[in-house]
Amino acid sequence: MWLGRTCSAPGRLLLLPRCGSQRRNLTAGISASAAAVDGALSAFRSICGDEGVSLGEAVREQHGRDESVHRCRPPDVVVFPRCVEEVSALAKICYKHNFPIIPFGTGTGLEGGVGALRGGVCFSLRNIDQILDLHPEDFDVTVEPAVTRKTLNAYLRDTGLWFPVDPGADASLCGMAATSASGTNAVRYGTMRENVINLEVVLADGTVVHTAGRGRRPRKTSAGYNLTNLFVGSEGTLGIITKTTLRLYGIPEATVSAVCSFSSVQAAVDSTVQILQAGVPIARIEFLDDVMVDACNRFSSLSYPVMPTLFLEFHGSERSLEEQVNITEEITQSNEGSDFQWARDAETRGRLWRARHDAWYAAQALRPGCKAYSTDVCVPLSRLPQIIVETKEDLMESRLTGPIAGHVGDGNFHCLMVVDPSDPDELHRVHLFTERLARRALAMDGTCTGEHGVGLGKRRLLCEELGPSGIQAMQKLKNALDPKSLMNPGKILLQGES
Repeated sequence: MWLGRTCSAPGRLLLLPRCGSQRRNLTAGISASAAAVDGALSAFRSICGDEGVSLGEAVREQHGRDESVHRCRPPDVVVFPRCVEEVSALAKICYKHNFPIIPFGTGTGLEGGVGALRGGVCFSLRNIDQILDLHPEDFDVTVEPAVTRKTLNAYLRDTGLWFPVDPGADASLCGMAATSASGTNAVRYGTMRENVINLEVVLADGTVVHTAGRGRRPRKTSAGYNLTNLFVGSEGTLGIITKTTLRLYGIPEATVSAVCSFSSVQAAVDSTVQILQAGVPIARIEFLDDVMVDACNRFSSLSYPVMPTLFLEFHGSERSLEEQVNITEEITQSNEGSDFQWARDAETRGRLWRARHDAWYAAQALRPGCKAYSTDVCVPLSRLPQIIVETKEDLMESRLTGPIAGHVGDGNFHCLMVVDPSDPDELHRVHLFTERLARRALAMDGTCTGEHGVGLGKRRLLCEELGPSGIQAMQKLKNALDPKSLMNPGKILLQGES
């Protein structure tokens, strides 16, 4: 018997084998005989072992969704390679049979990037999990795909080094490179784009590429095209990242966090801009509006005033911290900010930043049973006060629940939209709101996505952001590296949408 599964394109059917008696279709418009499919599965098992290949429904569904609102789109088969050689060998088989390839890390993405729009083969990278080639004296390390941010920092604890890019979720570092992730520390330490030195990438045909040369890890280079940054943010559409070499940083001598409340959104965001203009090397500066503060208070058992609020953190020597704090306090007080509430010890600071990272769950808890969707526009700093004030007004006029939290130090903020999925009218209002917000950011010379990526939901907005010539250039790059369009098809670019 065979089980049919309908994809979104009319009249297109994917067939999942229960025995080898009929045909199946693994790609758009490309059919494979049952014998070919059975041969491919046998080849997969010869590479990964029987336990490294799964056709089980529960496993496929687990690998067909992330933490986004996009519906589950399971692959036809999940493979679990154990090394780059196995990834390459599996990719060669998929390339031969025209099977789509969908990389999967930890599934913490927010834009539907792991959905198998055309079925195909999910490469789950959880078994490739080594930390390699730590060079403390050079401040760099190379890691494999299943190594997460927390795992790496635990490993580095006794070296005096750390990796600061912190998107909140304990995402895999190669996955963070694939989406060009950032987070609360980006204002001081940059995003993944600034912190990746080299990548090992398996292309669709199984070719293994080292974007800066095999084993190379210079702090800077002018050698040829910047292949590393081509793959950072490519969301699995150009290749599978199997190693990344990362910059590390010294753990600060001293760290202190503070909370400051304001009477208005404008005052809080104006303070952010002025702090950065004053040259304060602040490590984190996060904005929460009054709705978000109330949600965090309830969810994390805090008692901050329900007002627009900044969470701040300072890194450096004891002497430099004193200067940073004094300048920052002068600026916040000039904008009628409250006195700072301090978090000096590690436990108190940890509680403060856990509350900030739990904002997603705190927002959902405002309306139990509802779903959350996070926007992530980013604008030039000078336009930040205007866009946040206009967005708050739009939320109220649209009668929507959307607490705001953001990495305002680099112009990036999130509306955590909490919506009842069974209410068509509310879903429509949320859709219109998010489109207006993205276009508001584009009109202010910003971007529709500061850190979550394009995935499925922002492909049309990307066209507006880059324009026809920019999209055409991206499509030419895609065609050159993935001529059969097998790598995570349907993501980022609209062409080839199922």
